[in-house]
Amino acid sequence: MLVGSPKEIKNHEYRVGLTPESACELVAHGHQVIIESGAGEGISASDDDYRAQGAEIVDTAAEVFERADMIVKVKEPQAGERAMLREGQILYTYLHLAPDAEQTRDLIKSKAVCIAYETVTDAHGGLPLLKPMSQVAGRMSIQAGASALEKAHGGRGVLLGGVPGVMPGKVVIIGGGVVGFNAAQMAVGLGGHVTIMDRNPEVLERVGTHFENRASTRFSSKANLAEAIAEADLVIGAVLIPGAAAPKLITRDMLKTMSPGAVLVDVAIDQGGCFETSHATTHADPTYVVDGIVHYAVANMPGAVARTSTYALNNVTLPHALRIARLGWKEALRRDPHLAAGLNVWDGHITCAPVAEALDLPHVPVEQALA
Repeated sequence: MLVGSPKEIKNHEYRVGLTPESACELVAHGHQVIIESGAGEGISASDDDYRAQGAEIVDTAAEVFERADMIVKVKEPQAGERAMLREGQILYTYLHLAPDAEQTRDLIKSKAVCIAYETVTDAHGGLPLLKPMSQVAGRMSIQAGASALEKAHGGRGVLLGGVPGVMPGKVVIIGGGVVGFNAAQMAVGLGGHVTIMDRNPEVLERVGTHFENRASTRFSSKANLAEAIAEADLVIGAVLIPGAAAPKLITRDMLKTMSPGAVLVDVAIDQGGCFETSHATTHADPTYVVDGIVHYAVANMPGAVARTSTYALNNVTLPHALRIARLGWKEALRRDPHLAAGLNVWDGHITCAPVAEALDLPHVPVEQALA
């Protein structure tokens, strides 16, 4: 199979779909790899690095899209990229379709085979291709939030860890999954006063056991959430419903109970955000203020640490890419129901039920696509 990776074009996105080492693996298994010139610059991988591993360098993204049987990316295709997709071509990347009707319509129109990293599952009920980026985003959320709390950046002027004689900042993390757990690790490490909220008693028990007296846990009822938010200096939105739009857990009215200059970091923004006042921002202009509360809602947080993120992502995406390239997408998905869960769009149809429900569009079961 001919596998191609174009240069990412989303604002301040420096990751790349294939590292030189991943290209080497594909070539070693008998496949062809084409890379757009400059695609690896953000991870300090030159065109010559790719050539040394047997990949071909091409001048434009158009050539990658025209020639490749499978496109391997990181972020969802932008409008110009979607226009280059063709019927039957495999697109293997993050998609986050539930809050993005325009992208979904374009992918339906293309009749491409669109496999989304974020809905591929594993035998334990996890999301293995989302996990490494959730780990990165969770850890970055505390860095970003701590910076936004500085007075010069519009925040309250609070140091998360405090100093002797001065109380540390209060951090509330909504969601105890991968993002929330990694955010808590960073916040605890900085010395913050950390509360982790979730609705799943097993999650609360797990994180409570891990952090012991270094962080508190609290059931995420509406009343408890409202009380915790009112006292917080920094709130991390770390909720996820796989494939679906994120629930709006913090309303605009709740902002009025918070201290001016408090910070909200919405890690769920890829799925539409879990704060009512959230809208996607970029690394170029990451924050905005609503009712005195600083919002950080960058939709590709891991792109800022591109080398770490790209290698972590390739570690989990490459095995599936090799399987798809060897067997073809249909046979690969037939043999692996967890990979089949990643199929979001096929032949002009939505095959991911949460996406169809979120956008009020017809749904065709994955089984029909594989028949």
